[in-house]
Amino acid sequence: MSDQPRAAYARLPRDEAEAVAMQTELAGCVVVADDDTPIETIAGLDIAYDKDSDTAVATAVVMRRADLEVLDETIVHGASDFPYVPGLLAFRELPLLLKAIEALSVTPDLYVCDGYGLTHPRRFGLACHLGVVLDAPAIGVAKNPPHLPWEAPAPERGAWTAITASGETVGCALRTQDGVKPVYVSVGHRSTLPTARDLVLELAPKYRLPEPIRAADQLGRKQLAATE
Repeated sequence: MSDQPRAAYARLPRDEAEAVAMQTELAGCVVVADDDTPIETIAGLDIAYDKDSDTAVATAVVMRRADLEVLDETIVHGASDFPYVPGLLAFRELPLLLKAIEALSVTPDLYVCDGYGLTHPRRFGLACHLGVVLDAPAIGVAKNPPHLPWEAPAPERGAWTAITASGETVGCALRTQDGVKPVYVSVGHRSTLPTARDLVLELAPKYRLPEPIRAADQLGRKQLAATE
């Protein structure tokens, strides 16, 4: 992808109506297909907000898939220039996340976002937006259920149920550990749901969250605590 279209995809809209229009248009750029390139390194992305100010901390942690060793991590402090609007979270978080990614010395093969991909009202959540901007494989792993009907999977690790909208499968609820709450997985870009589901399960050998975003979350929380 050239720099010009990437900049256009990443720009901030003037208002909420333009943001919705951008999402609707860019949703057509999402590729739901697996890449031929092997996935050997994975970046987990997260943003933590200071509850007492507009300050946010974006973190990116790159791990080697084979042994989950941390290869690189970055921290970026800043403030969001777009207000919090349900369904438009990507415009609030994407600019800082891109800065954290640009600071990495390792280019990962896939990005895991703490949020939604296709499981979104316009099929264009944060993982989709980031994947399209970078033209890179991306998946979304959300901690909270989407505003769509879904059924709880069986209690054992690996159980899952499909999340559908208008007859289309847009994600799944996945049990990553026995008896714990599921996570909500969806395609962001250049992936398929079976691949995303299997990868999330692989990346979560001990805890509910996959290790890359768990590490990014912990890194951001530590940074905010250190500045209090």
